[in-house]
Amino acid sequence: MIKNLIQKLLGKSEREQQRPAAAAVPAGQRTEVGRAEHQIDPSLIDARAVKVVTTLQDAGYEAYIVGGAVRDLLLGHRPKDFDVATNATPEQVKSQFKRAFIIGRRFRIVHVVHGRGREHEVIEVSTFRALVEANASEAVEGNEKTSRAELQGRSHAVDASGRVLRDNVWGSQTEDAARRDFTVNALYYDPRREVVVDYHDGIADARRRVLRMIGDPETRYREDPVRIVRVVRFAAKLGFEIEPATRTPILRMADLLANVPASRLFDEMIKLLQTGHALASLEELRKQGLHRGVFPILDAVLDDAHRHDGHEKFIHMALSDTDRRVGEGKPVAPSFMLACMLWHEVVKRADALRHRGEGPLPALQQAIDAVFDARIGDISGRGKLAADMREIWLMQPRFERRTPSTAAGLIAQPRFRAGFDFLRLRADAGEVDDALAGWWEDYSLADDAERGELLDQARQEDQARRSGAVAAGGSASPAAAGAPARKRRRRRKSNGAGASGEGVSTASDAGPDA
Repeated sequence: MIKNLIQKLLGKSEREQQRPAAAAVPAGQRTEVGRAEHQIDPSLIDARAVKVVTTLQDAGYEAYIVGGAVRDLLLGHRPKDFDVATNATPEQVKSQFKRAFIIGRRFRIVHVVHGRGREHEVIEVSTFRALVEANASEAVEGNEKTSRAELQGRSHAVDASGRVLRDNVWGSQTEDAARRDFTVNALYYDPRREVVVDYHDGIADARRRVLRMIGDPETRYREDPVRIVRVVRFAAKLGFEIEPATRTPILRMADLLANVPASRLFDEMIKLLQTGHALASLEELRKQGLHRGVFPILDAVLDDAHRHDGHEKFIHMALSDTDRRVGEGKPVAPSFMLACMLWHEVVKRADALRHRGEGPLPALQQAIDAVFDARIGDISGRGKLAADMREIWLMQPRFERRTPSTAAGLIAQPRFRAGFDFLRLRADAGEVDDALAGWWEDYSLADDAERGELLDQARQEDQARRSGAVAAGGSASPAAAGAPARKRRRRRKSNGAGASGEGVSTASDAGPDA
């Protein structure tokens, strides 16, 4: 108890020293709403999040489940993630848990880790932030990279446009609520008392299904231009309307996104597409005039999606199946999703190189490099992402060669399932013969003897094709090649099914109505 008291007093002193003198707090009336009114179902709340809250409360701190989790609970949904807000500093939070890590520079938070391996869960804990107006903050020239030395040791700083580069000034819950972006995200839930704390009529806005910015929208977009993307994402995900004053500055201020680090913007784009409402998100971007020039990857996707040359079917199927998998609680790997989105640009560039005399494989490899440079750029984590996407793409021409050595090599690939699911999607979209995808599905499930028969069948088909039994450019069917009709196997379920996050309907994850 004495240790906790000393920590709290030191934390208070630290907050008083850090806090700038000029910090205006907008009006916000604290309202406590009981269970009879908010009707949150406690069974929807993660027990580990409750444990984090109660551990901090038992140590004498304020602590609440906060933000989007509370919003989703009010709507009757089970939140995907749970965040906690507290008046304890990051160091004080860390001292209360065995496995807790302080992360971040711009916005220091604590990750409290529960469980191990793939089953682990992270509860993100943030300290109440003070509301510091831009004109009361120290401005630096440049950005996060070019002004690192100048930012060293500062708890709050903005760039020339007012974008916040550091935000680590601790404050009260009232201020913390005021500095959050939307009213529906400025809600705090105490699971012990079953009370929702609301400062800005967030509960009413949630019930009206309205997204409304706290404070002046233009100022808030300048503080963090990523809010422009967030408002689109929430509108698509929740089916909410964007309140007029919040919507009006969006297009006018979209240029501010150019100042956001590429890695952060890339992460926001992935979130946009992995909410389970990817198609709705793209339409909302179009509705707000943000469908060109914000995300280079989406520029390519939207071109394909509205070209009406068959490519739009592939894009639509890929995104709708991504939405389906997210809705079913299944993983969706960003590498697979992005491989789908950029595939046609890779093919187009590879075809152009082949017409100039490059061989098929060098043309494909050069096209892949060019697409990465043009659409993804130099972002954190690109190496792993690029390796997975490259492997999926380079498998596709190999699927055309059904020889014993090629088949054995492909089946042994760690990413075979991802490559096959990509082929299956291409077949469903009419880009390759469905019989080819069917052959590989059968081969992947067959025993050694059956694989030998399938290879014999493929050899007969290829010989028939070469001898002119099949029209130029067509694909031989088992019947055309004189081979017996194959009996299609239902894909067997396995523990690894879907583990790579492939977003394609296959028999392994299809239900009885599929």
